[in-house]
Amino acid sequence: MPANGKRARTISLEKSEEEQSMNKAKKLKLLASHTLVSPFPNFTHPTRSETFEIHRILSEEHPSIVTTHRAPSASNNSAKTCGSVPNVLESLIGTILSQNTSARNSTAAKRNLDEVFGKNNFEVIATAPKADVVEAIRSGGLANKKADVIQKILKEVKKRHGTYSLQHLAGMVEDSKVNDVKGKVKPISNEEAMQELVSFEGVGPKTASCVLLFCLGRSSFPVDTHVFRLSRLLGWVPPKADRVTAQAHLDLMIPGELKYGLHVLMVGHGRRCKGCKAGPGAKGDCVLKTWLKEQKDFKTEDVEDAVLEADVEMKRELA
Repeated sequence: MPANGKRARTISLEKSEEEQSMNKAKKLKLLASHTLVSPFPNFTHPTRSETFEIHRILSEEHPSIVTTHRAPSASNNSAKTCGSVPNVLESLIGTILSQNTSARNSTAAKRNLDEVFGKNNFEVIATAPKADVVEAIRSGGLANKKADVIQKILKEVKKRHGTYSLQHLAGMVEDSKVNDVKGKVKPISNEEAMQELVSFEGVGPKTASCVLLFCLGRSSFPVDTHVFRLSRLLGWVPPKADRVTAQAHLDLMIPGELKYGLHVLMVGHGRRCKGCKAGPGAKGDCVLKTWLKEQKDFKTEDVEDAVLEADVEMKRELA
């Protein structure tokens, strides 16, 4: 026992493990509940025609944004490209490093991680002193938290699969239940891949969805802060939606063929356009505000109120 007679560390650890278990169960239950049914079954937006219309408008506004999925490249920096690399575990790590920071900072963090430990040298990263991993990814922000998440994921992957790999999510698995013939293989479904990814501590639906979309080329619609804010502005999710339930709803409502293009367009527009953000420049031009006025009969003051409300809700989600 410590000199001060307290057992705070042991108690804190036990509580943390209990909370982690509860959070994991909550995530898995939520995903299972909304695989086929939206958390807002009576909310009918976005309609199919609305999604195609916004895709067209944003494509014309941002012609430089590539809206068709490109095969992931091993030469990509996974923290810069939303995990667009062929190695699933590297994609997951890169996506974690990209959370809550700029592309510039996350790119530097991933590059330094590779330089310090060797590219995809997962065993060395998993077994290194945590302080060394923290120092390697410090430029990406929240380094202590991200290092902890990355090391725990790597150790859990090795524990479950006997190797530092999640490549089975990109292919087939044995299924003894199919026609009762042991050893028959079946493709990994989107739901199965999502379930495994979010079962890791520190991996939420948005991070898992990025891996599915950019690494595995699956039909998935990640909802980051830009997508969430613009979805609220467009009236595509109800006021009570948070990012998790918004993603569950939009993943069902948006046509599969539009998910990649609409995601990258909304992220790109969210980063570039000042007219639909609260703050300086908020009263400037924006194609989405024009659409709300022309197609939804919004008055100018209603549009500006919607911009402010969407921004407030986004910041509340990040808090």
